[in-house]
Amino acid sequence: MKNIVILGSGTAGTIMANHLTGDLPKDEWTISIIDPLKWHYYQPGFLFVPFEMYDPEEIRKPIEKFIPKGVDFINKEADVILPEENTVRLKDGTNVNYDILIIATGSDIAPQETEGMKGPCWRKDVFDFYSNDGAIALRDKLKDWEGGHLVVHITEMPIKCPVAPLEFAFLADSFFKDKNMRDKVKISFVTPLSGAFTKPKATAVLQHLLTEKNIEVVPDFYIEKVDGENKKIVDYGGREVEYDVLVTIPTNMGNPLMERSGIGDDLNFVPTDKGTLQSKVKDNIFVIGDATDVPTSKAGSVAHFEAEILLDNIKSFIRGEAFKEEFDGHANCFIETGNSKAILIDFNYEHEPTTGSFPITGIGPMKLLKETRMNHLGKLAFKWIYWNMLLPGRKIPLVTPNMSKAGKDIED
Repeated sequence: MKNIVILGSGTAGTIMANHLTGDLPKDEWTISIIDPLKWHYYQPGFLFVPFEMYDPEEIRKPIEKFIPKGVDFINKEADVILPEENTVRLKDGTNVNYDILIIATGSDIAPQETEGMKGPCWRKDVFDFYSNDGAIALRDKLKDWEGGHLVVHITEMPIKCPVAPLEFAFLADSFFKDKNMRDKVKISFVTPLSGAFTKPKATAVLQHLLTEKNIEVVPDFYIEKVDGENKKIVDYGGREVEYDVLVTIPTNMGNPLMERSGIGDDLNFVPTDKGTLQSKVKDNIFVIGDATDVPTSKAGSVAHFEAEILLDNIKSFIRGEAFKEEFDGHANCFIETGNSKAILIDFNYEHEPTTGSFPITGIGPMKLLKETRMNHLGKLAFKWIYWNMLLPGRKIPLVTPNMSKAGKDIED
C-alpha cells in the first residue's frame, strides 16, 4: 500500500481528503491527515463576531466531523518534514512515511514580528480578529466602548482574505451608526498599499465607498512599531497614527514547521508552481491553500478551486503522466460593505475584478463589483455552503475551478 499524507486539516486539507477518498483505489492507497487541533473554524465568521452578528459557537465544529471515513486522522503535531526520506517526523518522535505529501498547513498571525504589537496592550487596546480568541476579545471591547479613534491597520501583505480589513472598517461604520454613536467614532484605514486594495478597478470602487462612509485612508504606511504606552503606530518614515482602539492584521506567516524543515521562504510559505501546485522542494510534494507562495488570494474559495486542479494533477503524477491541468489563480470574494449590502469580486492571475454578472451570464443573480443586497445574502449563505459543500469537496453549481470570462466586462 502507498500512502498520501496531508499536513493540515483546515479548509484546503479537508477538501483534498474528501476529493482523494472518492478518486483513489482504496486497495492501493491509504490517506492520512496530520493535525494537532481539535476544532475546525469557519474563519470568514471571525469578521462578524466582534459585531455580534455571529456567536463564536456557530463558527466552529469538531475537526473529526469532516474527516472522510477511511482516512487516518493523526491528531498530533508534526515536528519536521524530511523530503529526502519521504517522512514526516512528529513531535513525539514517531515517523510517518509517505509516497505523496500534500502541505495544507495554512497561515496564521504573527504579532510578535512587529515591535510592541504583542505587548501589555495586546487584546486590551490592540486587537486582531483573525483568530477566535482575538475576535471574542474585540467583541467584548466594542460592546461597551464609548467612542474615540478606531484604527483598522494592515501590517504587510500577503494576508488571509485581503478584503477582510476593508470589510471590518465598513461593518464598523454600520455598527456604530446602529448604536447612534457614529459621530463619536473616527475610523481610519491604515495600509501599506497605495490604495484600498491590490487591484486598480476594485480599488476605485472601494475607495469611493470609504470616502462616502467618512473613513480616512492612510496609504503607504509601513509600520515599524506599536507604541502601546502612547497609543500610536509609527512607520519607518517617522509618520505616526494615534489610536484609542487599534484593530490590526499582523504579519501573516506560514507554519513554523516549514522553517524547521528548511523548505519555506522568509514568511514560511512553500515555494510552489503557481499552475500545477507541485512544490519546488521535491516532485512528490504538493502544496495547496494558504501554505503556498502563489500570487493569488489566501482565501477559502481559492483552496476550493485549487483542490479540483490538484486532484487531477496528483492522479497524473501517480500515472507518471505530464500534468494537463493548470490553476489560473481564480478567486472570488464577497466584500461586506455594511447596511446589509456587499460587493462580489471575481478575478485570477491575468484578469482583475470587473463588472458583470455571476454566476449566470446576463442574469446573475449577483452583480460583480456592485454594492447590492443580493451579494450580502450570498455572503451569509456562504457559511452553509462552506460546511455542506466546500469542505466535503462537492462541486458548486455553475462555478468552475478556473475563472470563466462569461458575464464579465473583460477587454481582451
